[in-house]
Amino acid sequence: MSDKRFQPLDSAAVPRFAGLPTFMRLPVASPEEVDVALVGVPFDGGTTNRPGPRHGPREVRNQSSLVRRVHHATGICPFDLVRVGDCGDAPVNPLDLMESIDLISGYFAGVRRAGAVPLTVGGDHLITLPVLRGLIDQGPVGLIHFDAHSDTYDSFFGNRYNHGTPFRRAVEEGLLDPKRMVQIGLRGAISDAANYDFAKANGIRLIFIEEFDERGPKEVMAEARAIVGDRPTYVSFDIDILDPSIAPGTGTPEIGGITSREAQTMIRLLRGLDIAGVDLVEVSPPFDPSGATALTAATLMFELLCVMAEGMSRKTVQP
Repeated sequence: MSDKRFQPLDSAAVPRFAGLPTFMRLPVASPEEVDVALVGVPFDGGTTNRPGPRHGPREVRNQSSLVRRVHHATGICPFDLVRVGDCGDAPVNPLDLMESIDLISGYFAGVRRAGAVPLTVGGDHLITLPVLRGLIDQGPVGLIHFDAHSDTYDSFFGNRYNHGTPFRRAVEEGLLDPKRMVQIGLRGAISDAANYDFAKANGIRLIFIEEFDERGPKEVMAEARAIVGDRPTYVSFDIDILDPSIAPGTGTPEIGGITSREAQTMIRLLRGLDIAGVDLVEVSPPFDPSGATALTAATLMFELLCVMAEGMSRKTVQP
């Protein structure tokens, strides 16, 4: 569904360093106008240690000026398949966590009603919970979750809403089906031996980095696809799954992570899934003044967009 209104600026006409900084140099749009809504959620009120992801959407926008039109390996040009636009940022209140959750949820409910599928840039990982609250209105969905951390803890400092708890809350609220959840890339010392008990007790598939190294991305993704099946599935990508030598700009870095090439391989292996929405979170620009982490995020965002666009275009061409 090629639409000339929703094409990136031509770098031969407008230099990449010029023009308004939108995601992938796309036009600003409302969710009603597009098939894929690129959305920022500049909120890190759920961060428990190193803050900064509130600045993620703006810097990913800046770095995404380097994104080009056509995927070099798959030949996919997402902008020729679906309408894509920068739908701005979800509203937040930086001084009120619970109000921000409600504001974000309300915004994504509007995205759902508009019929668009969101590709969201955070923000800390707590934002996934209100995004899911806004999107999911007909039963739980599956989840493929790329992360160094399970984020299924119960609380920190007595607070049940922070970036270490969104997936536990989402299961409890019936937004995610734990039997159709897989978490890939887990690693690092934990604060309590019981930290994974909830995930294990509820049937969430945990793939630690050691298993990932032994099996490789293709085999791991084949299992992930089998777990979620052909029903609607949400994809959540925490930038800290990458080794901090590649992506240092994040709040909770863990050494021994995957490479950017492995991330690209796994994202491409999402092709053909029924994707209900995607987020990419925990980019913290203050911890990486070089911009390399945000550039990596922008490039992976393009990889995710290609998968989404191809799947959506196939749905519209029914025999």
